[in-house]
Amino acid sequence: MSPGDEHDSFGGVGGSGQTRTRLPEGNSGDVYGGAPRRPVRSSRSLITVVGVVVVLVAAIAFANRGGGDPADAAGPRAGTPGGTAPTAATGIRPVSGKNGAIPTGYAHDDQGAQSAATNYAVALGSAEMFTASERSEIVHAVYAPSAIAARQGDLDKVYTDKDFLSRIGLQEDGTAPQGLTFISRVIPVGAKVESYDEDKATVAVWYSSLFGLAGEGSRNPVSEAWYTGSYELQWVGGDWKVTGFSQQDGPVPVGRDQRASTSQEMSDAVGQFGGFTYAR
Repeated sequence: MSPGDEHDSFGGVGGSGQTRTRLPEGNSGDVYGGAPRRPVRSSRSLITVVGVVVVLVAAIAFANRGGGDPADAAGPRAGTPGGTAPTAATGIRPVSGKNGAIPTGYAHDDQGAQSAATNYAVALGSAEMFTASERSEIVHAVYAPSAIAARQGDLDKVYTDKDFLSRIGLQEDGTAPQGLTFISRVIPVGAKVESYDEDKATVAVWYSSLFGLAGEGSRNPVSEAWYTGSYELQWVGGDWKVTGFSQQDGPVPVGRDQRASTSQEMSDAVGQFGGFTYAR
């Protein structure tokens, strides 16, 4: 793995040749803010559509709430690689514990494998991967023992490469320059089982990635990209662990006509909005 491959190896780090960064027009002096590229259309039909979506989301949430303990709302189901899977969570308790800040202790079934891959994608795409001590904790929590040594060395080599860090605007220790906020987040949209047997599984996770530096004078403003990561998992030590990973671009949705947020709004958001534990 070379530093130039960071985009394809770490949940969308650094952007893509196929990803368009939409910057607002105007001379506001803020790399994020300013006038919208095109006026945001407001119409009665748009309000009606949004209202219908909100009602549907509420109805789905109510229908899946069930009775009693939500963790017991549904039982395990067999893996169906390539089949259509529901978007809503089934109600299976996703994890039984944590290894540091990373959820661990997944169910020994296809749903547990999907939950593991999704939460591991979030950890591997986080800003903490750029700090040596936290990167080591993530690797040991996510990877199978047989894969830790090789992956730790490869990741350390990339994340400490001065040219790589310089290109994305970080200092040599992986931190943001003073006055800037580094954002690296993976936001899963869904997961599916590509293959499954008792002790091995391959799970695809579709997600968007936010990456860049928020703040005045940033040369790498926070942008969004879309990927599908394929995670090879092994059941070892009573949990699902990663043994291999590959990634491809997309599916990429059409962008909406929305104003790019200001640098202050982006900095505030990363500090105010916490993450989730994801579950199939």
